[in-house]
Amino acid sequence: MQPLLEARNLTKRFHQVVANDDISFDIMPGEIHCLLGENGAGKSTLAECIYGYYQPDAGEFILDGRPVEIRSPADAIRHGIGMVHQHFVLVPTLTVLENIVIGTDGAGLVLDLRKARDSLRGISERYGVSIDLDAKVWQLSVGEQQWVEIVKALYLGARLLIMDEPTAVLTPQESQRLFAIFRSMTANGMSVVLISHKLNEVMQSDRVTVLRKGRKVATAVTARSTKAELTNMMVGRELKAVARRDDQQPGPVVLSAENLSAKGERGQNALDGLGFELRRGEIVGIAGVAGNGQKELFEVLVGARKAFAGAVTLDGREVTNRSPAQIAAGGVGYIPDDRFKEGLVPSFNITDNLILGAQRTARFMNKGFLRLAKARQFARQAIEQFHIVAPSENTRAGTLSGGNAQKVIVAREFSQATKVILANQPSRGLDVGVIEYMMEQLLAKRKAGFGILVASEELNELASIADRIVVMFKGKIVGSFRSGEIDLERIGLLMAGHGADQNA
Repeated sequence: MQPLLEARNLTKRFHQVVANDDISFDIMPGEIHCLLGENGAGKSTLAECIYGYYQPDAGEFILDGRPVEIRSPADAIRHGIGMVHQHFVLVPTLTVLENIVIGTDGAGLVLDLRKARDSLRGISERYGVSIDLDAKVWQLSVGEQQWVEIVKALYLGARLLIMDEPTAVLTPQESQRLFAIFRSMTANGMSVVLISHKLNEVMQSDRVTVLRKGRKVATAVTARSTKAELTNMMVGRELKAVARRDDQQPGPVVLSAENLSAKGERGQNALDGLGFELRRGEIVGIAGVAGNGQKELFEVLVGARKAFAGAVTLDGREVTNRSPAQIAAGGVGYIPDDRFKEGLVPSFNITDNLILGAQRTARFMNKGFLRLAKARQFARQAIEQFHIVAPSENTRAGTLSGGNAQKVIVAREFSQATKVILANQPSRGLDVGVIEYMMEQLLAKRKAGFGILVASEELNELASIADRIVVMFKGKIVGSFRSGEIDLERIGLLMAGHGADQNA
């Protein structure tokens, strides 16, 4: 069978960094083809070259057996190539129908919404997708917004659909449904390129192309491979399972919330009478689909968002609506879910980012002047301790891969916190090697007596390290499970709002 698309000797450079180094691989009609690799391995760059967002410095694409130039996403779409990015490209104030139709070749000066509506209904029925075409995008859950992006790609005639980390915003049940739809697509002759670091998903593909440090390691038939083999190819070493290995008894309560309520960005009740307790030497995991109040909870706890009711207590002292500086001074470290927007100043170098929040302390300041030599020495030590891959401590944070950027944040917060670590989606978008390291660091802090609150959609990760898992849905705690009683199926249902126990 002739490949749908071939990449031959593809090379892409960003200044001195070679993101893709002489990569050749092909995508067959009707297959799910996974791109697997660590952060910075070149997966997203390769996908963006296929989609025309980047132009390769060398190499060529062969589409349907003929050389083709893909100079822009518009070129890619004309050739039947669609892409759903991890961060969706939708206009929140427009309806689903308007988001799908606007900007298409058939839009013209006057949108023919009736014709588009009929076409979209046919696509939705064919694949079993239910979307309210008249709903505003801002009214949709993150998972529903992803369906909008997928349906838009199908409406534009995609024969090859690239999906970048598609299940990061989905419950386990929604993920299963998504893969069932992928199989329906491939049965109709479409091809799907899947970028994922979740090995359970990778194993559902037909073939896997493994990248490491910008180069192709191998393309393997998934059914003839094991998770361990693919992981070894990806990271170049064998990973060890990270999990709690002791029966450490939690200490006294170090952080608690009682009847906590707060508004979201659109004025809705993002937190609705929420309460919890976190003890010293304990990890509490928060399971929930993004958009159910996790972000707002963390922002209230660190003083970045005001609560209009309830109380937050830190080590016996009420700190409700105190400033972020006061909360941090009380011994709290915070790892936000958006590492580049909220966790780092991308234009600052690694040294400056590592001392943020402590730059005015005696450690780094003397008589009003920054002790630059001390700051750089600290940065070099942090780079070595946390295995941050960067040319030097003077490297701009915005040029780092996601995994290395996350390590900078972890290094800073771990060095400044003394009592509590708050981590919102600490492993989102990271490869298994960095995730292993992140989990080890959290467990080390637990052993040192810190109280740790972790929100994640990765239920297996939470189950491996958490002493307790609580489930959030629409701003409330709707279920609680101790480590020996964790039921992932039940948790998945609660995340979707089914069978919620409001008194849990």
